[in-house]
Amino acid sequence: MEQTERESMAVQLTDAAVHRVRSLITERDLEAHALRIFVTGGGCSGLQYGMTLERDVRDSDVRFNFDGIEVLIDPNSMLYLNGATVDYVDDIMGGGFHIDNPNAVASCGCGNSFRTKDSRTTAASEHDCVSA
Repeated sequence: MEQTERESMAVQLTDAAVHRVRSLITERDLEAHALRIFVTGGGCSGLQYGMTLERDVRDSDVRFNFDGIEVLIDPNSMLYLNGATVDYVDDIMGGGFHIDNPNAVASCGCGNSFRTKDSRTTAASEHDCVSA
């Protein structure tokens, strides 16, 4: 992916998501880590979201910064996440990250698995998920 393509792509984090990621980084003493958001093949709809706190930045990563929280997305995952908004919701049923993805045409009930119009089942490699 060329630099001009990367610059035109965007993902957003809400203030609640930024606050929760900052809390996780502090709680786990991972000050030098960034939030990696990725897409892998799997789940009941064909693709699934993943998040992890990670120190390693790859040259090919698309990078965003939200109030000091660095977000990393590999180029393959960015194809599926462009335009998405990551939120953190904490309600009576519990807390968790929610991704509002305009590219998803279908998703499972839990919201972790989705399908796009042009879904391919090959995406980023597997990672450990961040639990809230």
